[in-house]
Amino acid sequence: MNQYLEKYIRRGRKKEKTNRGVKELLRGILPERKEGQSGEEYAKQRMLWGLKCGVYALAMLAVVRGVLVTAKANISVSNSVNGKELPIYCVETAEPKVALTFDAAWGNEDTAKILEILKKHDVHVTFFMTGGWVESYPDDVRAILAAGHDLGNHSENHKNMSQLSDDVKKDELMKVHEKVRDLTGYEMFLFRPPYGDYDNAVVNVAKDCGYFAIQWDVDSLDWKDYGVDSIIKTVTEHKHLGNGSIILCHNGAKFTAQALDTLITKLKDKGYTIVPVSELIYRDKYHLNHEGRQIKN
Repeated sequence: MNQYLEKYIRRGRKKEKTNRGVKELLRGILPERKEGQSGEEYAKQRMLWGLKCGVYALAMLAVVRGVLVTAKANISVSNSVNGKELPIYCVETAEPKVALTFDAAWGNEDTAKILEILKKHDVHVTFFMTGGWVESYPDDVRAILAAGHDLGNHSENHKNMSQLSDDVKKDELMKVHEKVRDLTGYEMFLFRPPYGDYDNAVVNVAKDCGYFAIQWDVDSLDWKDYGVDSIIKTVTEHKHLGNGSIILCHNGAKFTAQALDTLITKLKDKGYTIVPVSELIYRDKYHLNHEGRQIKN
């Protein structure tokens, strides 16, 4: 017998065997035909049974998909440590790079000077701005973005976020978000809670609004107005300064602009590259440890 014909016959027998198996399986689970039931009624009964099975199968598929997606998301990104939601304080990286940040909540007397110094050193940073500051100094907001720096959200009214309802938290985020978007077209995604005040709800609301909550592990203490030398020493000799550090400064503090040139020079002398937060953090596949250190999965 021709080998192709044999192959065709074997395939047919296999298909026939499979069909018999399917029929036997269905015979065991299909609804039984009731005594006296017409063929038409029984056909309708079987059709209704098939529809119910299809709906059930789709529902189960949706549940399984939901579980898988949720599990994947939880594995991919986690800000939770022992039941507490944390913002990002710093980043684990082998690269000697740090992020320099400025909170902009009051004053703009030194903003132009700060931008000039940053340009001189070819350094890009992140400015976290309140809604009031954006409204008062729109030209500075545009200048910051035009110079290649990050625009970050510092809330609308600089309130203690943990003391607000979830709806008000969202308003505090989205009002300034919309102001910046309308002014520049830029969609912000970095959020620093005022005063560093947060709880689980603050981090979660920020996440729901499309934001990474950002803290710091090196505080320059420039807001205490101790002087130029104090700012430089506090940062460069800080016990937490290292690869992946996030440094906190304020553009409106009394001595920050005066200290900035030397501060950048000393950080570079220590071997650090200064980057904006957007170039330091991981966007996905990460978790945080108990210190708020962001670690790549």
